[in-house]
Amino acid sequence: VEQTWEKHVSVYHGAISKATTERILGAVGRDGSYLLRDSESMPNTYCLCVLCKDVVYTYRVFQINEGSWTVETKPGVQTRLFRKIRNLIAAFGNPNQGLEMPLLYPVENQHTNLSENKFQHTNHTHPNYKIT
Repeated sequence: VEQTWEKHVSVYHGAISKATTERILGAVGRDGSYLLRDSESMPNTYCLCVLCKDVVYTYRVFQINEGSWTVETKPGVQTRLFRKIRNLIAAFGNPNQGLEMPLLYPVENQHTNLSENKFQHTNHTHPNYKIT
């Protein structure tokens, strides 16, 4: 099944490596900066990566139960299901959801097919990504 959500999720960076992710988030340098990328080791799985105290924490994101999205969080945190990946990302912007750091600052992929949001503001300028 061809995925269509990728071109509508601005923080999706596709098949970038862990090292590239660390470089991008390290360059942004703000705790809570995050992006979504393809998993290098598991097919049909994605990695939600968030910066916290100069460390990039990576959480697996995948679909189960007829397409519901979930994320592997810290042990002991109840699994939550979301109909859309955008809903998952929004929920984990709140503290104490099972991630090391809430998702606060989206690092957008400038190559996604999105209509420009007139309310965006850019704090840092980089060739392929920006923080909003």
